[in-house]
Amino acid sequence: MKQNLKYYPKARTHTFHFDHVHIKWNQQVPLHQQETWELSYIITGSGVRIIGDIVENFSKGEVILIPPNIPHCWSFDESVHDSKGNIENITIVFENVFLENCKNIFPELMNSISELQSNENAVSFKNELLERLQTLMTSMIDQNSIERLSSFIQLLELISYCKEMQIVGRPVSENKKEKKLQEIYLFILNNFQRNITLEEISRSVGMQKSSFCVFFKKMTGKSFFTYLTEFRIESSCQMLLKTKLSVAEICIASGFSDIPYYNRVFKKIKNIPPTQFRKNAEHTRTSEIQ
Repeated sequence: MKQNLKYYPKARTHTFHFDHVHIKWNQQVPLHQQETWELSYIITGSGVRIIGDIVENFSKGEVILIPPNIPHCWSFDESVHDSKGNIENITIVFENVFLENCKNIFPELMNSISELQSNENAVSFKNELLERLQTLMTSMIDQNSIERLSSFIQLLELISYCKEMQIVGRPVSENKKEKKLQEIYLFILNNFQRNITLEEISRSVGMQKSSFCVFFKKMTGKSFFTYLTEFRIESSCQMLLKTKLSVAEICIASGFSDIPYYNRVFKKIKNIPPTQFRKNAEHTRTSEIQ
């Protein structure tokens, strides 16, 4: 799979790159990797992401740390946006050489930065730490360069010793099979909302249908269409939670063409129909507010 590489400018007047954007849902960078660290905060938007070897749903509020050379991309849902139709996020990109320089210049940061560098996996943060990161990253929007540098040092300290986090992506090995599987995941991510035939997906990754089926089952433990159906159901769950679209609209938007079939499959996988799933979520949110 050919991956697009995103290179942020190495501005000599700044030690890291701070990017705060309001853009349309489909203007995100496609699958890419870089030799830098990346800290991303999703302020508005939700959808599906690929980070290394993991494909899963994401929603607003997440703060994700991605170490160097892990391929990743976010695919935003076009129905989740602000009043102007935009998604919003903050991305902070910094180089490993900057971390090394910090250790040499500031002995106080030696242990925390070494701890950070020892992490090879992409992680998301939780609970009180997540709220502190959100607040600190948001405050950086209106800060000058000196204030941002101070905030960035605080960010490094916070994420270095974090224990309240979960792995959301791992490095992709040089194994050809793993790379082929990631290529399949990317195809699903970009095409799950429409009909996908076995002929099309196998051809897109340069395999015969029979070989593709055997390969996918061996790598994932599931048939391709079982995986695709579960992926579509999970995506529809995000739309039920994050949008006001009707169940019929969500059915179509998540790749199903028949509403009764969608309802049956949803209930089989989630043990409740989609309407009840949405009501339960709304009841939970109301209870939390009260």
